[in-house]
Amino acid sequence: MIRGRSLQSRNPPGPPGQRLKALREALGISGRDVQTHSRLIARSQGNQRYCISHSSLVEIENSTRVPSVHKLFTLSALYRINFVDLLLFFGIDLDQINTARLAVKLPRTHLVPSEIYDTERRVSFPAKFDPGTRIEETNLLSRMVQTWGEIPIAFVQNLALRKYLYGFIGMDDYTLYPMIRPGAFVQIDDEDTKIDPDPGENEFERPIYFFQLREGYAYGWCELEGKVLSIIPHVMSGRKTRQFNYPDDIDVLGRVVAVAMPLRRKPARSSLSAPDSKRIG
Repeated sequence: MIRGRSLQSRNPPGPPGQRLKALREALGISGRDVQTHSRLIARSQGNQRYCISHSSLVEIENSTRVPSVHKLFTLSALYRINFVDLLLFFGIDLDQINTARLAVKLPRTHLVPSEIYDTERRVSFPAKFDPGTRIEETNLLSRMVQTWGEIPIAFVQNLALRKYLYGFIGMDDYTLYPMIRPGAFVQIDDEDTKIDPDPGENEFERPIYFFQLREGYAYGWCELEGKVLSIIPHVMSGRKTRQFNYPDDIDVLGRVVAVAMPLRRKPARSSLSAPDSKRIG
């Protein structure tokens, strides 16, 4: 990913307090002005925590103190600086949240939010494909693309004809193992929530659905008989079929349409010895 503006321009050198002071002085407002204007913001938000006293501002500008989130909100509004850029002053890059999430593998299956905090950033995008490439054959994308261009992330968002949800398969979730491994990411079409009774010709064509339970999430093949929805596991997973009252105890969030998963030579199978089950009462 390539930034549209240089990191240096978004995050100029120097202590955070001095950068904030430079922004204030560039706008031609005094510390007393900040106090007065912040009171208006606090009143508009109905919370005095947004107010910044003159003494607090002096301390912020002349020390390493990190302002509260409410005061950062006020400074972002007053100094006309993007809140995301303001956080960078203090070494907090929201674009690293996804990296931080990937560093922690949670045991339960869950949805994955897909935030884009800076729509002005630009990303490389295939602008022209090699006409000699056979798309029928497996290939490296880098070899298929003849020309790479750079376009704003916001434009990519607008190109999407349909929006998808994304889920993470928990490290303890072996429902469709070995076809889908724990730690996989799945793309979910939330417009396709009607359960298809056709099991398909084989397990790879059988529809997979992502569910929201009253306490968490689940995924898998399923069968609906009356008001009983059964989540069907892979026969090799060691898991048992789970049954729920539908739609009282389970919601169909959508159909899984794509999977990205890690490959391991010897995946941990300790969880397979403790199958989970849930029966309707």
